Amino acid sequence: MENKRVADSKIEMRELVLPNDTNLLGNLLGGRLLHWVDIAGAMAASRHAQSIVATASIDSVDFSHPVKAGEMIVLKARLTWVGRTSMEVLVEACSENYLTGETKFTNRAYVTFVALDSQGKPRPVPGLILETDEEKAEFQRAIERRNARLARRQESKVSPC
Repeated sequence: MENKRVADSKIEMRELVLPNDTNLLGNLLGGRLLHWVDIAGAMAASRHAQSIVATASIDSVDFSHPVKAGEMIVLKARLTWVGRTSMEVLVEACSENYLTGETKFTNRAYVTFVALDSQGKPRPVPGLILETDEEKAEFQRAIERRNARLARRQESKVSPC
């Protein structure tokens, strides 16, 4: 299995925010955004792994600015870390007012996916070639996020029921 560059699996996805996608204030619903984040992230992970992927976790979603009905949302997804069968993908979103051309950073999310074989079992994925200092730094931060995620997973195994 040949390693791949971060650039090999980057995705850019655009959606028009329609009234059905918004809350009573005319702002994009968080759930709709998460749906699009999951799709964009899965496309980047699938492209890297060349397989079907399943969402394993969403570490964080930061909401910096609302997106209004009638604006476009531009989601950019790229891999930040790769393990044996799992991958972390950073999805960043910007709003774009196509009438004025104004763009605003709105959201950032880290999503972990697992590559699956035809039987639905985890399968190995190619390694990640890090070409820039930014990619190397993001990879190191991804390791820290992964360690924190695994620690939270251990804590959550204690049943509240």
